[in-house]
Amino acid sequence: MKVKENTLVVPEQAITRNRLRKAARELVAGRGIVPPGSFVLIQQMADEVIAQTETDESFREFAMVVCGNEIWRSVVAATPYNRRLLLLPQCLKNNSSCHAEIDQLGLICAGCQSCQIDSILQKAESLGYATLVAEGTTVAVSLVQEGSVDAVIGVSCMSVLQKSFEPVSRAAVPVIGVPLLFEGCAETDVDNRWLDDELTNFKENTDLKPLSVSALKEKVNGFFTEDKLAAMIGSVNDQTTQLAIQSMLTGGQRIRPLLTALAYKAYAPEVSEDLFAALSVVVECFHKASLIHDDIEDNDDFRYDTETIHKQNGIPVAINTGDFLLGKGYELLGKLPLDSSAMAACYQLVASGHVALSLCQGADLLASKHHQILSLDQQLEIFERKTGSAIRVALMLGAVAAHAPKSDLAILRTFSGYFGMAYQIKDDLDEFRESNEHTQVADYPLMLSLLAENAPELSTEDIRIAYAENDKKQVSEWIELHQIVVKAEDILQEYTSKSYRELDKLENLKMKLSLYTVLGKIF
Repeated sequence: MKVKENTLVVPEQAITRNRLRKAARELVAGRGIVPPGSFVLIQQMADEVIAQTETDESFREFAMVVCGNEIWRSVVAATPYNRRLLLLPQCLKNNSSCHAEIDQLGLICAGCQSCQIDSILQKAESLGYATLVAEGTTVAVSLVQEGSVDAVIGVSCMSVLQKSFEPVSRAAVPVIGVPLLFEGCAETDVDNRWLDDELTNFKENTDLKPLSVSALKEKVNGFFTEDKLAAMIGSVNDQTTQLAIQSMLTGGQRIRPLLTALAYKAYAPEVSEDLFAALSVVVECFHKASLIHDDIEDNDDFRYDTETIHKQNGIPVAINTGDFLLGKGYELLGKLPLDSSAMAACYQLVASGHVALSLCQGADLLASKHHQILSLDQQLEIFERKTGSAIRVALMLGAVAAHAPKSDLAILRTFSGYFGMAYQIKDDLDEFRESNEHTQVADYPLMLSLLAENAPELSTEDIRIAYAENDKKQVSEWIELHQIVVKAEDILQEYTSKSYRELDKLENLKMKLSLYTVLGKIF
């Protein structure tokens, strides 16, 4: 929606601002609206608030800001002060008497008390806030994604708040926006009573307290040290065990154990640190086993820019190492302190995922062997059953172990398929864009499927021959000519959007917001 500049105004009278804030709060509470809210939803809410309060329509964009605030209010209120960031604009300073310095992050207040920045910062920092005086929201979003803070209270002009909606919403950043009273780039003003209310608002609620994805990822990575893995998997003096542990330590983003950890932490009424660690290692055992076998099956000599196990030690040793990790994964799973129903559900989940992965890998290998160009639907089905199954096991293992409700498990099952498809589509796009001497035409099969469907002058046999001969130059020219990258990006957007829509159905807000953050980082 394109908004005229002259509509980006804040009501001059505090009574009008408060009336709109109160109406927005009542609307959110009455409807039971939970974050994150879409732009369309917030537009609709703002229209209702304007109509109910009989306020001039010139304040519609202001009403959108306060509606967005109310959607996030309960989450921000549940966030401890020391996990919040206060973001102030530099335009609050007094230009004629300011003694502050400016660095790459923003303004460093000198405490001269010539403007209100100093008193606001003192109040916020006394409560425990992290503070930043800078323009825009890029740094604030980055700090949330890095795990430095979990929520933001941002003071800014209406135009910046409007531009910030999309990136903040996409990253699912819990945020309260307090607009400056008027537009301008110097010596502006803010409703200090309103800002003080937002700064001091805290209500303990463990169900709403955000999970920091980045902090959790750091903790998960801490499980994967040689000493900790040796304690769980076995002695490094044994060569097979040593190879297995080395594969667990080498490369990768550990997305699967992170998903398991997120689900467990989001649903567990009480977190067992031992179970938390064991679940993460179990999932990574299965994942690394599949990669070892996958490298053999695809005849890949490098992974993470390192020679694969079969390249270094031969195929028999690599197969055995993968088998060892599979067995160890099931062994560790059987030792988890779970009740019989949860244990049975976990075994069923992992086993069915393993079967689905093997069937799909078989179809993929046979197609690759004969240099067969699959239809787009066939290729997407392989992505769903292969990558989707692996993500499904990782995500649902943590949820099942934590006794997540069946309704959420069903949603997570569907979400995993969409997420897996989007993840693999992005992977094919990245393989094509970042092609190097190790890249094969077979590494981006989605692009070939799209090429076959969108290049009428080419026969499937033409593409198959180029595929069989690994003629990357010819295939790249065809892909560029027929704008296959754009078409792949459209499909990626389709399945990313489906993933978000599925998440919106989740009852567990922690799980929903955490997965929003994961999607935001990946896509």
